[in-house]
Amino acid sequence: MSQILNQIHSSDIKDILENSLNGIRPGPDDCIRLLESDDVHLMGLTAGTLTRKKFGQKASFVNNIILNYTNVCITDCKFCAFYRPPNHEESYTLGLDEIELRIKTAWDLFKIRQVLIQGGHNPDLGIEYYENSFKMIRKKFPQVGVHGLSVSEIDTIAKVEKSSTKEVLSRLKDAGLQSLPGAGAEILNDQVKEIISPKKIMSKEWLDIMEEAHTLQIPSSATMMYGHVESNKQIAEHFEKIVHLQEKTNGFMAFIPWSFEPNNTVMQKDGTITSGAGGYQLLKMIAISRLVFDGLISHIQSSWLTNGVGMAQLALQYGADDFGGTLIGEEVVSCTGSRSTELTSRQIIDSIHQIGFEVEERDNFYQTVCNYQIP
Repeated sequence: MSQILNQIHSSDIKDILENSLNGIRPGPDDCIRLLESDDVHLMGLTAGTLTRKKFGQKASFVNNIILNYTNVCITDCKFCAFYRPPNHEESYTLGLDEIELRIKTAWDLFKIRQVLIQGGHNPDLGIEYYENSFKMIRKKFPQVGVHGLSVSEIDTIAKVEKSSTKEVLSRLKDAGLQSLPGAGAEILNDQVKEIISPKKIMSKEWLDIMEEAHTLQIPSSATMMYGHVESNKQIAEHFEKIVHLQEKTNGFMAFIPWSFEPNNTVMQKDGTITSGAGGYQLLKMIAISRLVFDGLISHIQSSWLTNGVGMAQLALQYGADDFGGTLIGEEVVSCTGSRSTELTSRQIIDSIHQIGFEVEERDNFYQTVCNYQIP
């Protein structure tokens, strides 16, 4: 500890880092100072120390697939290269048999422990489509966790059914939904949302539906998509809103900051954003996430999907404790053409071992499936 204190002694954010080491999380103003600071190495040193104090020299991952069940969407988000409007020649929706086949193949080949189910906001799909899918998965693949649907998809289902989002969540939980991903948050500031996703639910609705899920004992992840039109103040606001909800419900299992990938999106075509935020910003966001959520949200994910394996290895030293998933079958980020969007479990294990960390394979709820010692 004394070595770290010596290194941060001359930093302009030393008070924030010292407080973090003493269990005092940064507030909104501190968060803005961290975002404006160039002392990313010291942030990472502090965040990494907090992470290893909690988890040791170890990182986890989940063997999973992404089931992008439909690309039909009516919200036209400017940051998305995946969606297609209804009746488009490239639009699709998977049937129940195809969903079963994909999961069975993944179970037989990879022994997956989670299926991450996300798609577009498809107005032609009623709640029975999702109920039948979840019931089938839980019945035929009981060892595979159902981690599915952004809260904006929940909102769309409620509109289709002319029902409440809480009723939709309750029915989906009864059908087999076990946890929610954090997608749809982007930046929890309506000025940002009006620019990048004006047809999607606004910040309060995202938080309200998440709170409903948590009160129904449906845990979730929280996310932040940074690197587009947001300001540092708006990022700090996003962090603070997640903090307040977690203090109220304790329903978030993990936080995942990920960078916007502009390729093949409207925002690239209209010149709003032409390139990604890059690895330096990733490490800053990972470190700040650990400092902000230390003792509040246990798990910070490395975000390899949008930044690559090498940056994910660094992220595990800057405050992340979870590598993420294998993401077999991923289609959303792959539509940007930015990089490979799949990894095998062996590739993840080897990548974590390369930085001297032991590996824990986990399930949907961050419970240990097995451990892989360094050879």
